[in-house]
Amino acid sequence: MTKNTATLLISCPDRKGLVAGIADFLYRHNANILHADQHQDSELGLFLMRVEWDLHDFALTPEQFAQLFAPIAEKFEMQWRLALSTHRPRVAIFVSRYDHCLVDLLYRHQAGELHCDIPLIIGNHDDTRWIADSYGIPFQHIPVHKDSKEEAEKTQLALLRHHHVDLIVLARYMQVLSADFIRHYPSRIINIHHSFLPAFLGAKPYHRAFERGVKLIGATSHYVTEMLDDGPIIEQDVARISHRDAIDDLIQKGRDLEKIVLSRGVRWHIENRILLYANKTVVFD
Repeated sequence: MTKNTATLLISCPDRKGLVAGIADFLYRHNANILHADQHQDSELGLFLMRVEWDLHDFALTPEQFAQLFAPIAEKFEMQWRLALSTHRPRVAIFVSRYDHCLVDLLYRHQAGELHCDIPLIIGNHDDTRWIADSYGIPFQHIPVHKDSKEEAEKTQLALLRHHHVDLIVLARYMQVLSADFIRHYPSRIINIHHSFLPAFLGAKPYHRAFERGVKLIGATSHYVTEMLDDGPIIEQDVARISHRDAIDDLIQKGRDLEKIVLSRGVRWHIENRILLYANKTVVFD
C-alpha cells in the first residue's frame, strides 16, 4: 500500500528547544509521528533533523503548514522542506554504452522499489535504446561531440524542462557535464563513480587501481558539482580483491557494486532521507 505521510527536513544552528518546538507543533495539529531522527555537528554548531508523520487526521494542508510553521522556522533560523509521500518525483536517466546500472534501475522501478516516474532516458550512444523500449520508456539519442557539446546540452535541458524532470541520474554516463548545465539542477544530479572516492578520480579508475595493487575496490554515488567527482557523497561500498584478479575481474566485481550503490543513492533521495551541508550528506535511516 502507498504510504500517506509527510516528511519534514530541517537544518539550522543547534540550540536548545528545537526538538521540543517541532514535536509540540506537530502534536498540536494532530500529527502521528512515525519516524524521527536527528544529527548534531558539534564543530559547525549545526542541527539536522528528519521527521515523518502519518497524514491521517493531520489537521493542516501543505499551504497551511507553511504559513503556521513559518514563525518557528524564523525563530530557529531554519532551512526546511516539506515532502509528501504521494508525490512521485520525475527522474531522467542519462546513459552511454554500459548498461548494467540502467537495467538495475529500471528493474527496481518496475518492481516498485523506486517510488518515482521515469519519463525519459537520454543516451549519447544508441546502444541501450532496446532496453528502454523493452520497459516502454522513451529513449532520446543525443550524440555529444567535442565541437557540439553546448548544443547537445541545450537539447537535453529543453527535454528535461518539457518532461518536468526533478532528478537526473547518471547511470555510467561517460560525459562531463558543464558548469552551466549543473547550475540548472543543483543537488539534483546523482552520479555513480566506479571507485571509492576520493581515490582514483576521473577516467579508468579500475585500471589505475590495478596498477596500484589495491586490495579493495569500491563504488561511490554522489551529487554532481562543478568539481569533477568531488560532490557530496551519498553511498559507498567495497569488494575485496587479490593479486589473482586481472583488470577484467576488477571491472566485473565493480559492476555489482556500482548497481547497488547507485540504486541506494537514488532511493534515499526519492524517499527524502538526505540532507546536504558542507559538501557532505547526512543520510537518515
